[in-house]
Amino acid sequence: MQKKKTLRFVDVFAGCGGLSLGLSQAGCRGLFAVEKSPLAFATLKHNLVDNGKFKFDWPGWLPKKAMTCEELLANFSDEIGKLAGQVDLMVGGPPCQGFSTAGKRDPADPRNKMTEQYLSLVGLLNPQFIVIENVSGFDMEFENEVGLDALMDGAKEGSYAAYISQRLTAQGYKVTYGVVNCAEFGVPQNRYRLIMLCELPKNGKLSTVPNLFARLKSKAFGFRKSKALPTDSYVTASDAISDLEISGLELISCSDSDVAGFKEAPYDADIIFTSYQKIMRRGSLKNPPDSRRLPNHKAETIEYFKKVQSVCTPGTSLSVSQRREVGTKKHSTSVLGRNSPSPTITTLPDDIIHYAEPRILTVRENARLQSFPDWFSFKGKYTTGGKLRKFECPRYTQVGNAVPPLLAEAIGQLLIRRFNSVAKSRKRRAGSVKNKVKRLLENIKD
Repeated sequence: MQKKKTLRFVDVFAGCGGLSLGLSQAGCRGLFAVEKSPLAFATLKHNLVDNGKFKFDWPGWLPKKAMTCEELLANFSDEIGKLAGQVDLMVGGPPCQGFSTAGKRDPADPRNKMTEQYLSLVGLLNPQFIVIENVSGFDMEFENEVGLDALMDGAKEGSYAAYISQRLTAQGYKVTYGVVNCAEFGVPQNRYRLIMLCELPKNGKLSTVPNLFARLKSKAFGFRKSKALPTDSYVTASDAISDLEISGLELISCSDSDVAGFKEAPYDADIIFTSYQKIMRRGSLKNPPDSRRLPNHKAETIEYFKKVQSVCTPGTSLSVSQRREVGTKKHSTSVLGRNSPSPTITTLPDDIIHYAEPRILTVRENARLQSFPDWFSFKGKYTTGGKLRKFECPRYTQVGNAVPPLLAEAIGQLLIRRFNSVAKSRKRRAGSVKNKVKRLLENIKD
């Protein structure tokens, strides 16, 4: 029996590696990744390039360092072009700030231009599959139609998703997309993301390509079942992080803080309360995970958090009247619901308050809510602020920007099945043609 070919991928705008990790866990093989942030790239490199069982097959001509997609195209376009036919899948989510509903939706935002670089790479690599993940606002119309038309060069639809779909369709791809809640795939978080799944038919016939997005949605229940996760409900916040609570514990000095004076809770490797925690702890070899640094809250901050916990409806942001009651103008503050998935994890540490303890979450707790396993280490400083916030990608930001690995794993499983199915069909057709030629030659001899 012929051994199945491994699906090989490249990850663009890779962040700290959430998408690459999930694909690798599914059985795909990474070739290289592109990420401009040195801090985020250091995390990806440590976990998926230099260490562990998911090492990338990094090409010798490409430096293992942070770089932009623009730099990659400018310096290595010839080498990339030679990879055409060797890369089966290209993945990545262009930076979402330009089209996030949480910010100013500016069609002229230069970050949106990175989508063009992504499409240029598609043209060079010509992969069989493409996966793009982005915020749900990726498929919403901009108000500034004039600016959008200029940027899109005549695109008829008013969203970036429609624009990219048109561009990829013109290149021969069957494009399907829609919005999923990551909680459907076992992630303990109500995180809505647009997923675009594209396939370039080997026979050139779009009619033979299934709706990959519809297939992904249909696999959600079975994926949770395969992981022994709840199928009649979603994984909750307490399912994810109850083993990391600190109440009643004697705190110890933080083992990996870039600043002295911080504490962390001791980590008991034998405590596993839920099936989700079992998945998260698998492969950690009883070594305590990093990124468990607790905040040094002032007494008045703790009292403020207690007040927020007393008035806020768990899982939702403070209402206008509730913000007035607790004395804050911050719009995005919410409290975890113990028995429900977390709200969307963001890049700001103080957006979410613990369900039982008057504090913000640790990086590791956020990572758990994003479905990063405990063995996955985060590199660099914990936080940043002021003007540096636009340029640096500390641990909280890395986690908040990431694609949840469990969702990525489900996507990887889907594409591997399709990849093998297409390869099997091509082999069967090739065999059929060979037999026809053989019979024709035999008839000629006769």
